Amino acid sequence: MPELPEVETVKRGLEKLIVGKKIASVDHDTPKSFPNDSAAVEEFLLGAEVREVKRRAKVLLIELSTDYTLMVHLKMTGQLVYVGKERFGAGHPNDSLVSNLPDRSTRVTFGFEDESHLYFNDQRKFGWIKLLPNDLVSEDPFMQKVGPEPLHDSFTADVFIEQVRRRKGTSIKAAILDQTVLAGIGNIYADEGLWGAQIHPARRVADVSDAELEKLHEELIYVLNLSIEKGGSTDKNYVNAEGKRGSYIDFARVFRREGKECPRCGTIIEKTKVAGRGTHTCPTCQILTN
Repeated sequence: MPELPEVETVKRGLEKLIVGKKIASVDHDTPKSFPNDSAAVEEFLLGAEVREVKRRAKVLLIELSTDYTLMVHLKMTGQLVYVGKERFGAGHPNDSLVSNLPDRSTRVTFGFEDESHLYFNDQRKFGWIKLLPNDLVSEDPFMQKVGPEPLHDSFTADVFIEQVRRRKGTSIKAAILDQTVLAGIGNIYADEGLWGAQIHPARRVADVSDAELEKLHEELIYVLNLSIEKGGSTDKNYVNAEGKRGSYIDFARVFRREGKECPRCGTIIEKTKVAGRGTHTCPTCQILTN
């Protein structure tokens, strides 16, 4: 599943392409991918102009002139492919990014008045696009669960510490992977942030000091912004908004570097399992005990 920087990269790509365009048509092949009332689609989607593209956690929000929003969750194998004078693709890197569309993985097709199209492809049919009134987006069950946005100005160290302390009995890695604690952090950026803060991922939250959490807050923001700058990770199921693999993994300090030297101290990086996830640590820089 794409992590926050990958979805942010998609958001930035799409907002350059579809803002200001009017939706002339929509077709879908399964209600699972497009679970919307036909009357609402007719009244609030068709003829609407795209006003803005936003992101909340790992969900894209396409706001319309009708005060409705398209919520898009790519899940594991979702793609968004824009085809007009330019072609841009984002998501699971199979041939649908470059082949003629629609194809057998196309679940939803949006046609714009200028005859360009936006395709939602999803091989495994886990992703979805919901049409909701703007004022009900925050009440969607998915949105109700997610924690603060780590890249928002309001996400201070104090807010981060308060959120993490709610999970004092768990490991620090489990806490920051919990989407109710913090929105959008996945395995790559958890490992990178914890390495930067020199905190072992298996340490209990209760045993991590406020000063260490302040450093972790700083490091998480750093690695997220760096990944966005580099176009996201090169994880096997992701390409960026131009259909190219991101380059962040080339700059990773610890993730997928097991057996290589720690760039800070030279110790060989190890891979273990913490919070049910493959976890990369430096045994010298990240000590399990206080």
